[in-house]
Amino acid sequence: MRSQRILLAAIERDLKAAGLPPLGWYDVLLELTRAAEGRLRPFEIEERILLAQYNLSRLLDRLEAGGLVRREAFGTDRRGQWVVLTEAGREMQERIWIVYAASLQKHIGSRMDAADADALADLLARLTR
Repeated sequence: MRSQRILLAAIERDLKAAGLPPLGWYDVLLELTRAAEGRLRPFEIEERILLAQYNLSRLLDRLEAGGLVRREAFGTDRRGQWVVLTEAGREMQERIWIVYAASLQKHIGSRMDAADADALADLLARLTR
């Protein structure tokens, strides 16, 4: 937990120094990029990024205000909605990734070789199976 907190804080500092939004924005934009037609229901985003619903709602509001996503009605169910990635959102995800990837290399990749990284990935994968 301590390692995670330290590494995430370092990555967040790098994003902020580059004038980019927080890492949570990237997570949502990435999942929308990966989704068919660039859209997901809010509960699908919640499941994929493991963010509590009330936090996700506020984050989606900020992404929408920034023009990175838009909400669309889900068929005839007026309560349901899609969260749809905009072109600006796709571009922002790519911009964040450039800094995020460099930050991962700087704070993690530079401290271990490929064998160590593979071993760590295997150990972490065991915990999630």
